[in-house]
Amino acid sequence: MRFFPLIVIALLLSSLPTARASAQQLQCKPCTHAFGKVEVGTSSSFSVRLTNTGTKSLRVTSKLKQGSEFRFGHFPLPFTLSPGQTVLLPVAFRPTATGRVTGTFTLVSTALNSPLSLPVAGTGVSGPQLTVSPSSLNFGNVTVGQSATLATTLSASIADVTIASDQLTSSEFSVVGLTLPVTILSGHSIQATLQFTPNQSGTATGKVGYFSNAVVSPAVEQLTGVGVATGSHSADLTWQESDPNVVGYNIYRGATHGGPYLQINTALDPATNYTDYTVVAGTTYYYVTTAVDSVGQQSAYSNETAAAIPSP
Repeated sequence: MRFFPLIVIALLLSSLPTARASAQQLQCKPCTHAFGKVEVGTSSSFSVRLTNTGTKSLRVTSKLKQGSEFRFGHFPLPFTLSPGQTVLLPVAFRPTATGRVTGTFTLVSTALNSPLSLPVAGTGVSGPQLTVSPSSLNFGNVTVGQSATLATTLSASIADVTIASDQLTSSEFSVVGLTLPVTILSGHSIQATLQFTPNQSGTATGKVGYFSNAVVSPAVEQLTGVGVATGSHSADLTWQESDPNVVGYNIYRGATHGGPYLQINTALDPATNYTDYTVVAGTTYYYVTTAVDSVGQQSAYSNETAAAIPSP
């Protein structure tokens, strides 16, 4: 089936009278963030979700920060947020010395609750460092009861690192072919293999943590995969791109016409198609998408399309 999302990336200037400002609310999620321990000279990034929860458009006009070791990511101003629209505010912490520091990011807008302040904190550390690459693994679709594997690289820097143990948060994921404890010489790397064996259909998520003598321990890697039942149904969605500034899409599904909808993709999808393997026979689902540009601004919902899943 094909449908065409209404990709609203262009920003529209708005001039709202003061009397209507009560309908403008800028909400943050989360409204504070702790970067934790970060190696001196390196950077840790995070994105805060900003949403206009009011009924009228609002305009974000300026940004301020306190704390020399904190910085904004790419976040050009000014711009306008429509009701219900969401953008991502990228922020980063780059310590220049050891110790804990605090800071504040502030956004000024036409919202009633302006200015919006976001307290942050982080700790600069120095010593052995363990890097996991990539920082996340997506196993894709795997038939229930079968297994898929992906490789990851563990690297030591500053000094030698000894990994004493690993720990996973989901039994559907495992580390294979890595005998612990193991010492990685500074400037060297070793390979590990992660395995995903789904025990049921649907999206599975987890984390693996590598515990070591590194100053940031455990080093964590995000894991995700989709279990697919043999002979199960699926809903195939396709759409067309209508703006070159789009970097990816979010897919939403509802049980009733017109919503409400819940996001079903676990990460921004750069493709213009998506297969939903988590459908249930005999059920009708309603899908919409949103488009996201390079600064994290999300469009309104596309037109809705329905998928009736056969039974059985």
